[in-house]
Amino acid sequence: MLKNIFIFLSIGFIFSCSEANIFIPDAEVVYTPIAACENGFADQYPCNDYDLLTYFSLEELGGVGAKGNDSWGWTDPLTSKEYALMGINSGVVFIDITDPAAALILGTLSTSTVSSSWRDVKVHNNFAYIVSEASSHGMQVFDLKKLRTVTNPPEEFLADTHFTAFGSAHNIVINEDSGYAFIVGASRGSAFGGGPIFINIQDPMNPIQEGGFLEGGYSHDAQVVTYNGPDLDYTNKEILIGSNENEVVIADITDKQNPIIISTISYNNVKYAHQGWFSEDMKYFILGDELDELRVGNNTRAIVFDFTDLDNPLHHFDYLGNTAAIDHNGYVKDNIYYQANYTAGVRMIDISNIDAKSFTEVGFFDTFPENDNSAFNGVWNVYPYFPSGNIIISDINNGFFVIRKSGT
Repeated sequence: MLKNIFIFLSIGFIFSCSEANIFIPDAEVVYTPIAACENGFADQYPCNDYDLLTYFSLEELGGVGAKGNDSWGWTDPLTSKEYALMGINSGVVFIDITDPAAALILGTLSTSTVSSSWRDVKVHNNFAYIVSEASSHGMQVFDLKKLRTVTNPPEEFLADTHFTAFGSAHNIVINEDSGYAFIVGASRGSAFGGGPIFINIQDPMNPIQEGGFLEGGYSHDAQVVTYNGPDLDYTNKEILIGSNENEVVIADITDKQNPIIISTISYNNVKYAHQGWFSEDMKYFILGDELDELRVGNNTRAIVFDFTDLDNPLHHFDYLGNTAAIDHNGYVKDNIYYQANYTAGVRMIDISNIDAKSFTEVGFFDTFPENDNSAFNGVWNVYPYFPSGNIIISDINNGFFVIRKSGT
């Protein structure tokens, strides 16, 4: 594994600790990368304004034959330590990245049934929730607090509970405000035809299925929020935005026994409405179509909708990137859209001029330097939400990366 340097500097440094907590006021953390982005490269990886902090190969993560898929993050509220959750075909790997210079694989939670290239993980209230397209996999629930006390890494972890009311699923979505998980991409032969399944996870050890959403059709991915956007008709309602293959479905799912479609919208050259994310003010929704680059021939396209009026969504504009790579997952933080862009790596896109129908790419880090073709290689997911500013990337072919904006 490549290594880097992690330095604490402070003026008037005060340090106190207990068995469960570390508190460092007035401290400035300086990260020295293993490979700074200079002259367009960080080591062999093309880049712009983002440095490489640390890296694990797929063989280090899961042995020979390992392949990467989803990733997510957990920041321990007690210790402020940061952990990456990296999906591979055989399970989920837990990595302590608090000090990227000493990033450590703590252990693995193996798949509940068989290996699968498709696995997804999300976090709520110190528990990880894991689904897979592996046959009969269900939902694994894992208490992340166990990571505090690992003494002999890497460990083989066991799930704390295993929810089996459904079988396979492509993805899981969590609304952290409400304490509900939403299973999406389940079998089309399941009770809700592949539409979202509603699971109450307020007691993580005892998940309860509370219905589902058949009327919206098969949902490949979704975002669910407690709405606080510009449409005052839906303030504090639980709103689901489904990326449903040939359209986007907006639904009020506040009443789990009576979900209601608010509206639907499609767009030109729809090939596969894959995944999308709200702008932070919930005025706009940015969607990725996973197949248009292959079947239409356009460069990477993000479709932007105006959701000012949820009953009357409008197409706002299309943003085209600089390569022919396929976009996969995208997330918004502080007016930057972090786009996991398969063979072109992660692209950082400034959306602050979204009202004026203008996006600007302001950085990138390409973990798949072989090419930028329209193919299903390279980055599966990016997670930009760590308080430190560190960003994790899961790459199907090349492993696990931690990057950071240069000079920060």
